[in-house]
Amino acid sequence: HRLSHTIPSDNYNILVHCSRPPTFSSNNKIGMSSSSAIASKPFTVVVQAEIKADRLEEFLDIIEKDAIGSRAEEGCIRFDVVQSQEDPNKFIFYEVYKDLDAVVFHKEQPHFALWTNFKGSGGVVSSVSHKMDGIFMSD
Repeated sequence: HRLSHTIPSDNYNILVHCSRPPTFSSNNKIGMSSSSAIASKPFTVVVQAEIKADRLEEFLDIIEKDAIGSRAEEGCIRFDVVQSQEDPNKFIFYEVYKDLDAVVFHKEQPHFALWTNFKGSGGVVSSVSHKMDGIFMSD
């Protein structure tokens, strides 16, 4: 039994497919004070990127490779790339890792280097990363 949900926002629609309704893990409750609970929280990165129009096809190729490689990492829980409906050069990456060590591992991978090299070559207009802790996360 699969559930599909469309999550609207101002400029993006995100289609989420779930094999079961979301549940919340007991270690993701707000207000936990133990350092082990804090250390075990999922680490989330949300990247807002605007790609140069003349580099869009190249970007789509490298971000697909990055997403596929990232999803194969043991510590990667989720790696989604969504595109604005209003501006096809604007994207959001939603990345969830089991912990900070998994993020460090991710940044050492060749598929991540594709993205950093693309940015370094001037393929982006802007790229802003937001680092967040998972609080209420679906399993």
